[in-house]
Amino acid sequence: MAELPTRTLGDGTSVPVLGFGTYSLRGDDGVRAMAGALEDGYRFLDTAVNYRNEREVAEAVRASGVERGDVFIQTKIPGRDHGGARRSLETTLDVMDLDFIDSALIHWPNPSQGAFVRAWEGLVEAKDAGLVRSIGVSNFKAPHLDAIIEATGVTPASNQIELHPFFPQVEQRADDERRGITTQSWAPLGRAGELLTAEPVVTAAQAHDVTPAQVILRWHLHLDALPVPKSADPQRRAGNLEVLGFDLSDAQVEAITALGRPDGRLFDADPDTHEEM
Repeated sequence: MAELPTRTLGDGTSVPVLGFGTYSLRGDDGVRAMAGALEDGYRFLDTAVNYRNEREVAEAVRASGVERGDVFIQTKIPGRDHGGARRSLETTLDVMDLDFIDSALIHWPNPSQGAFVRAWEGLVEAKDAGLVRSIGVSNFKAPHLDAIIEATGVTPASNQIELHPFFPQVEQRADDERRGITTQSWAPLGRAGELLTAEPVVTAAQAHDVTPAQVILRWHLHLDALPVPKSADPQRRAGNLEVLGFDLSDAQVEAITALGRPDGRLFDADPDTHEEM
């Protein structure tokens, strides 16, 4: 397939427009799946300390034969490390046997801890030290963003949030855009299920002779969001890359966005209350 295009983040870092999620991909099977993704053409691997597979991500890059400099690797700092984000990132680099990582995000704000500003200060320090090229956040809402930007003067390059047609995050996407932050989408397919049979998705898929999953990923790109789908299935994994050969109409995008629900989250993951250590 053709090489995936890139987009430029607010800090000047280039990132492929489609990532590959690695949650639950561990051990030898995980290495094979991730190496296969790189061989398919993915160049952005998204991991986290709490995924417990950073070592496998690095092994997959080496096994794939793709040059390290051609792969954008992103990890996330867990809540238990908010008080020492730089140390957490140094541990990640040791585990992965890397000199630097391309992107590091604060995984959740964990507001009851009251330490996410300190975590952001640690990532700013880590970037200044050359340990990471780009820094951002995950699951941050406007007040969380206000707090870290006011404290440091540094705006995150990325904000990875739950985003799919059942939960289109219209207000948060607009807030990110206003700040010059690229919105990344976790669970971009809504973990499949009924979303793949929703009428506007199926109708668009039939119109363009593509799959419902491809329609949804293309919808993310039309929203200027950066989706990070995950699949260990080789056929679905490869199919998820084939989203650049067609365009959705404005009406199709609007109809899919209109699938949004007030209770559209996949689980009780409101960042104001949901916390992960």
